[in-house]
Amino acid sequence: MTILILGSGGREHTFAWKISQSPLCQELYVAPGNSGTAQIAINVDIKVTDFIKIKELVLSKKIDMIVVGPEDPLVLGIHDFFLNDVELKHISVIGPQKAAAALEGSKEFAKEFMDRHNIPTAAYKCFNKETVEEGFDFLETLKAPYVLKADGLAAGKGVLILNDLDEAKSELKSMLVDAKFGAASNKVVVEEFLDGIELSCFVLTDGINYKLLPTAKDYKRIGEGDTGLNTGGMGAISPVPFANDSFLKKIEEQIVIPTISGLQKDNLPYKGFVFIGLIKVGDEPKVIEYNVRMGDPETEVVLPRVKNDFVVLLQAVSNQTLDKIEIKIDERAATTVMLVSGGYPEAYQKGKEITGIENISDAIPFHAGASMSSENKIVTSGGRVMAITSYGNTHKDALNKTYQNIEKVHFDKMYYRKDIGFDL
Repeated sequence: MTILILGSGGREHTFAWKISQSPLCQELYVAPGNSGTAQIAINVDIKVTDFIKIKELVLSKKIDMIVVGPEDPLVLGIHDFFLNDVELKHISVIGPQKAAAALEGSKEFAKEFMDRHNIPTAAYKCFNKETVEEGFDFLETLKAPYVLKADGLAAGKGVLILNDLDEAKSELKSMLVDAKFGAASNKVVVEEFLDGIELSCFVLTDGINYKLLPTAKDYKRIGEGDTGLNTGGMGAISPVPFANDSFLKKIEEQIVIPTISGLQKDNLPYKGFVFIGLIKVGDEPKVIEYNVRMGDPETEVVLPRVKNDFVVLLQAVSNQTLDKIEIKIDERAATTVMLVSGGYPEAYQKGKEITGIENISDAIPFHAGASMSSENKIVTSGGRVMAITSYGNTHKDALNKTYQNIEKVHFDKMYYRKDIGFDL
């Protein structure tokens, strides 16, 4: 098979690493890719939302399957674009159709879906600029902290958690009336704050059947002890030590099964990954959010623990034969720590040479915001530059290996958190 992966981050390098191990994959393309994918696939400089250029590439290279990494092309309807084009409709697309991708594209849509299918989540209401005063009244019925979520995609920055009621009202007005997050905050979901510990559940579905992938926990804040600004993710571990068998059973019965059956009942065609952001409140799981793709950096610890031929799994998704497959999971723990540019998630410089990658041993470097320079050197090209993943008998063993290998890698102003897994 000839396969195309869309995306340029650590998640896509991990996909490429896993797919390239399959004897079924003859040729592998990544658009636009990064310096890591360049070593195992053919990078093509095409934006993930340029559907016309993607079509030209797919036809010229006779591509059989497209694996969509990020959310933007899914929310914009790339799967529908393929289905509605006579030249493309026979090609497998891994990722939901546009109607189902609204689970990530609209917080209000996701909350209404959970309501309809009795999936446990935080109490909420949705407001627009005409109903901003009602939003103020609703905030007064809640206890601090207050959670405000821009309805649309805001590049991971559209969620605010505030302790002061007046500040919450001011921010709600700023989002709705002053368009703080642009069109993404035309509507805002205000919800109760859930106090607990977070984890991520990953499900692979063909629209009828589903398979559970390993759970993971990521660390979003830039500073140690989970302080400072939110980022795209500073590290992750899998499995999650506090998610025992009885808790995992609750997740499956109360959340996963109603989600997959809800997609069918609502006629939302879905072939791909469902990422369910969860919080454990007491001993009960509740849904914080849905994403319609794999997470990053969680992919860098989840996929290394899946022992199956990944292309066989993806073919089963496409053919709706996932029920015929048994998922095989590596018993070892996997951990990853993200190396980021100095200044991230605020202003940072690019083009810093990365050295020492060749000295990494007993760990896997997954490139993210890294690219090849004109002098054929690997340089930084984003905020989150590289994820270093290791296996171990426990998450502590794995983290030790990861941190030992991080010491071999260098670039100017490199930063990483030294406390991943601190709360476990």
